Amino acid sequence: MRAACSHNLDMAIPLPHLLHPMVAVAPAPGPPSPVTAPSQDELKRVAAHRAVEQVESGMVLGLGTGSTAAHTLDRIGDLIIRGELRDIVGIPTSEWAAARAASAGIPLTDLNAHPVIDLSIDGADEVDPALNLVKGRGGSLLREKMVEGASRRFVVIVDESKLVPRLGASGLAVPVEVIPFGWPLTLRRLQNLFDGVPGFNLKLRTAATNAKASTFCENWSDLEPFVTDNKNYIVDLFFENGIHGDLNRISDEILRITGVVEHGMFLGLASSVIVAQKEGIVVMNKEGISNGI
Repeated sequence: MRAACSHNLDMAIPLPHLLHPMVAVAPAPGPPSPVTAPSQDELKRVAAHRAVEQVESGMVLGLGTGSTAAHTLDRIGDLIIRGELRDIVGIPTSEWAAARAASAGIPLTDLNAHPVIDLSIDGADEVDPALNLVKGRGGSLLREKMVEGASRRFVVIVDESKLVPRLGASGLAVPVEVIPFGWPLTLRRLQNLFDGVPGFNLKLRTAATNAKASTFCENWSDLEPFVTDNKNYIVDLFFENGIHGDLNRISDEILRITGVVEHGMFLGLASSVIVAQKEGIVVMNKEGISNGI
């Protein structure tokens, strides 16, 4: 359900020169300048700040990766500096997140010291109506899933462009992390798993790949592979019409392929999703949808 929008009404004003012909009248003001729509980055910032409202002093936090998570880390760091949050420690989901959090002044720890996390906040590449996610187009899916799977609560922050009717429906990559040894064999087995699925394609991600794009250059095999923080490779899966069928079964079938480390479908992990729309904030949770402020 979307927040109600207010509308401005133009009032008709009598023309003064018809009432006082001898009096010079200033030109009537033109229509008001149109309000500039918020950018995608501004929407991400609004959602991130709303999520940080759930952070309390003394918490162990899972720290997400990516452009949306950057707003979260900066906000948490600002509240720590101002003394509004105390005794916070964070577990980063990537080397990037560790560096960004440290620069923001967030003390860091790890899963060995804190195997249970109070709250994780992160973005997502896709969100379906059941709050299943696609994550990992930035390459950090394994650590993200480990941290967010160890969390009591996992809050996802997105703008409305990330909402899809089913996972994979954006036409963008569903990543699968694989070990480098024998990766062509692993890729072929993934191809065989989805053999016959209309519009299916897959490719090894390269260092030059834009994982947010729906197509790769044709000479991808001549380029250096993208390497994750865990020193693994990524095979990107593409579904022209999204993933149909039992997601849990498909997840299990992918993970049973020897050489696969993890995939980017996050099934049943999100506690809630905060969606920044041009009309305002909407919060999606397992019980339904509510409007925010």
